[in-house]
Amino acid sequence: MTTTSWEDIAKTAQDLRDASIALVDPPIPEVPSELPRDVTGIPKILLTTDEVLITQTPPEELVTALASGKLTSIAVVNAFLRRAGLAQKLTNCITELLPEEALIRAKYLDDYYKEHKCPVGPLHGLPISVKEHIGMKGKGLNAGFVSWWDHKGVDDAHVLKILWRAGCIFYVRTTEPQTLMHLETSNNLYGVTVNPFNRALTSGGSSGGEGALLGLRGSCLGIGSDIGGSIRSPSANCGLYGLRPTSFRVPVQGMAATMMFEEQIIPVIGPLSTSLEGVKLFMKTVLSGKPWLTEPSCVPIPWRDQESYLPTVSGRKLRVAVLWSDEIVKPHPPVTRALREIISKLQDTPDIEVTTWKPYKHDEAWEIIASLYFADGGKEETDAIAASGEPWRPLSKFIIQENPYVKHMSIEDVWYWTGRREQYRSMYAKIWNETAMTSGPNGEPEEMVDVILAPVGPGAALPIDQTKYWGYASQWNLLDYPALVFPVSKVDPDIDKVDEGYHPMNEKDAFNYNLYEPERYRGAPVSLQLVGRRYEDEKVIEALDYIKDRIGLPFTTYV
Repeated sequence: MTTTSWEDIAKTAQDLRDASIALVDPPIPEVPSELPRDVTGIPKILLTTDEVLITQTPPEELVTALASGKLTSIAVVNAFLRRAGLAQKLTNCITELLPEEALIRAKYLDDYYKEHKCPVGPLHGLPISVKEHIGMKGKGLNAGFVSWWDHKGVDDAHVLKILWRAGCIFYVRTTEPQTLMHLETSNNLYGVTVNPFNRALTSGGSSGGEGALLGLRGSCLGIGSDIGGSIRSPSANCGLYGLRPTSFRVPVQGMAATMMFEEQIIPVIGPLSTSLEGVKLFMKTVLSGKPWLTEPSCVPIPWRDQESYLPTVSGRKLRVAVLWSDEIVKPHPPVTRALREIISKLQDTPDIEVTTWKPYKHDEAWEIIASLYFADGGKEETDAIAASGEPWRPLSKFIIQENPYVKHMSIEDVWYWTGRREQYRSMYAKIWNETAMTSGPNGEPEEMVDVILAPVGPGAALPIDQTKYWGYASQWNLLDYPALVFPVSKVDPDIDKVDEGYHPMNEKDAFNYNLYEPERYRGAPVSLQLVGRRYEDEKVIEALDYIKDRIGLPFTTYV
């Protein structure tokens, strides 16, 4: 980097973003100077009827319409470019639009269809949004650091190559936080990304640009990453479906971050979507590309949806265990209400059995994962921030400078904490095995709990810079369990009253309890997650599909 000030670099970044949006034709409509808290209804007013219909169509229906010739790729991508540009004006969620590249790609796909009378692949013409730190050849790759502004992708990320071959169109790149280690999205290049349902609240993070964009239907399928909740937090905050896959299923080559090759807590790439079918479509398409042939760390397990993984096919009930609280921080009333409403309906479903999940030392889980996140004591993050002179964002300070578990470790220290991780995983597996109702011919546990139903965080979307409790999300990163977020309802201050008689269990619980003022959260999406065991990603998705079908999730409309 030169001696250019960080403020000048940030202005350049924002000017280039704005210039990319200005290329959209016809121009993006202007938004009101005074915006309401909930801006989700504005696109329906400012866009054409056709644009609204296209952008509010779920991805599985779009690919069908594109494959049949009912819709053209150019019409679809133009609609999403316009709605994405509008989403930027409403929530500050974009690092750049790609209108020129997207329209060239769309024309190629339309020409191909006219000539061959068939689609290029299963994603023919489907626009997909991409979190900025997932690399594109020749494009900026700053991962939220001002000093990385001049870094460029040397090649397209592996996952993007697979999706491209399947026929998709990349048309927009989205914001992430400084360090990538926030459950919110703010950096010094672009500022703060806010929640479209309540602009006083966070969109989540670190894939918060994706969350806000999809929440406003400026995208129907996006790509995020997750090392502590970064797909699930924005999915939950913005009323979406989002999957944290088991590690080494989706390829990660071409992603930019500090400490890229640490192996203690593995980051994953996964989908955010406006529909559950979109999550399935992403996973099936990526794994059909056999990523393990190119990226040897990927496990050679194709997407296994040819048969059911649910016990109901053999006549027994689906067993759902409910984690009401991790016994460290109690969830806010809207989250508890969502759990209660779902459980009430599940208990009336004859082929589903509900039980309670007792958390096992989730405080110890945080100690382990927080120790393993920054084995270099946060040096790479500190150096990247210092290189430009940019200030530390509040949540960067929180997770590194104020985190008592961040220490520079020796090799022996890393071995020790990795051993603690494995011991903890073994104990959790033992507890899950102990839910078995029978045993197999060799004494192996059978008829265990199938999935855990749990909060995604200690509340709905929180006020800016206040998301400091990771435990409901990072727990499953430590265990490397697949976790699937789904929308349930919205915060209703008339119902979701403060629990006035509650006495917090500890300092973290008191902090979270004091954040809750019902009116402050009005209209915020309330979401939950289903969790399964390692490499049971297909089962988790199938279980949610099964539950949705029986109880009619979600219980409200969003956009």
